[in-house]
Amino acid sequence: MGDANGASTEVERFAIGISFGNSSSSIARISPEGKAEVIANEEGDRQIPSVLSYIDGEEYHGTQAKAQLIRNSSNTIAYFRDYLGKDIKSIDPTPCHQSAHPQQSGSTVAFSVRDSASETPSTVTVSEVTTRHLRRLKQSATDFLGKEVNAAVITVPTDFTDAQREALTAAAKEAGLEVLQLISEPVAAVMAYDARPEATVTDKLVVVADLGGTRSDVAVIASRGGMYTVLATAHDYELGGASLDQIIIDHFAKEFIKKHKTDPREDARGLAKLKLEGEATRKALSLGTNAQLSIESLVDGIDYGSTINRTRFELLSGKVFSQFTGLIEQVVKKAELDLLDIDEVIFSGGASHTPKIAQLARNLFSEKTTILAPSTEVTSINPSELSARGAAFQASLVQEFDAEDVEQSIHPMVTVTPHLSKPIGVEFSSGTDTNFQPLLGAQTALPARRIAQYLAPKEGGDVLVRIAEGVREIKVTKPEPKAKEEKDEEDSDFDDSDDEEEETREVIWKVENPVAELAVKGVKPGGKVEVMVHVNPDLGLQIAVREVGGQTAVRGAINGSA
Repeated sequence: MGDANGASTEVERFAIGISFGNSSSSIARISPEGKAEVIANEEGDRQIPSVLSYIDGEEYHGTQAKAQLIRNSSNTIAYFRDYLGKDIKSIDPTPCHQSAHPQQSGSTVAFSVRDSASETPSTVTVSEVTTRHLRRLKQSATDFLGKEVNAAVITVPTDFTDAQREALTAAAKEAGLEVLQLISEPVAAVMAYDARPEATVTDKLVVVADLGGTRSDVAVIASRGGMYTVLATAHDYELGGASLDQIIIDHFAKEFIKKHKTDPREDARGLAKLKLEGEATRKALSLGTNAQLSIESLVDGIDYGSTINRTRFELLSGKVFSQFTGLIEQVVKKAELDLLDIDEVIFSGGASHTPKIAQLARNLFSEKTTILAPSTEVTSINPSELSARGAAFQASLVQEFDAEDVEQSIHPMVTVTPHLSKPIGVEFSSGTDTNFQPLLGAQTALPARRIAQYLAPKEGGDVLVRIAEGVREIKVTKPEPKAKEEKDEEDSDFDDSDDEEEETREVIWKVENPVAELAVKGVKPGGKVEVMVHVNPDLGLQIAVREVGGQTAVRGAINGSA
């Protein structure tokens, strides 16, 4: 009986993807058609606030719980994810000032709430709060799908420690969820795009910019042959959607003060109302050019209503926007890259819907860089759903694996693979012309194999193919100064400084270390040459070069380091 039960449990494993955010969470699954689908809870919410509230022993979750921040703040727990696996001395309790306050309980963080009919408050650890939250997400997914959900792939920030990962895994287990894998949020965002049926997976460098509710996280990821390597990360724990909400709150509070000589921010309930409506107003401005705020009995029984347009909001938010774009520039520099190296920028997180942020990124990066955000790309995915979708794809891949197979697949011996430190490319020589083109980028996980076709010189003939390590340089071209005689003909009062051309920057590839040379003889005019390079973990190379359509290939091999 025990064996039968064990076998049936293994067969009936049913996994979903969970994006567990500090502000909100999402759940997703892969539909029978193979598409990622974000699941709505019983209230119809796909972005479910990570909030729990208690009234007379009844537990409220999500949007219902968030509404209790006004009248029942002391029994409402919010912004608790980042406290997992930490002690009270290492956390920032600021986000919880309008909700239940974190406190020390043994070696962990806890909250004091009346979560039962008793008048005596209970001490609930952050791990227990996480278990309750995940249990509700699991139940919402089970109700929606009509099948018991018992496993999940969960996303976590790149700065989650081992202790936090262990605490999350244990909390999920208590909620009846087997954690198949914990994957980082930026990797999940890239996977969400790469897993689309119409997507073509190519080697690329991607910036994932996540502007969340209370914090910002930016990462540079090297995508090489469908494998993802995080090259650099940057975090700002005081920059998020709440920063933009605060600008709206301050704007309306100043208007209210002018009319009624009272600051609604000094009243706890008034501030809570402003926060909820300020967030709703900010979201409305992401969709339209104007938004209206209306609050019944804001302070002293005074009803308040006003409007704000997007232009005014963007002017007021300039400092926040520049902080976020500065964080993006910082992480690219940290990865020892240039903005010209970046192929894609993916905006993730709820606050990334703000159109101005994507527009600023469009100005920051080169024209060849794809900016994936709702305001710049019509085919972009909802930034709030990226992590959950990526987790769901990963869950669909690993849910059929045995526990031992999953454990082996994420073992350091497998995941911590050697990588190329420098790009390997191909240089053609025919007559006096040379042209180097990278084939395997730096940070490609090994072993790796690439095949590419290149146009041979128009006249054909013998083509020398050199395999080499390359180096990328940034070529800066400054505009030539205007001739003095041209300036003399112009009106001296006329300022033509705005007409001056700006300097241009472009990526130039050069050979740094030749590795091997192979010659293809008698290539037809206008023909193509196919190059295959295979790199072993020990950096040994196998190379094959042939004319496309030809029967024989020229081969070579280079021994790697022991």
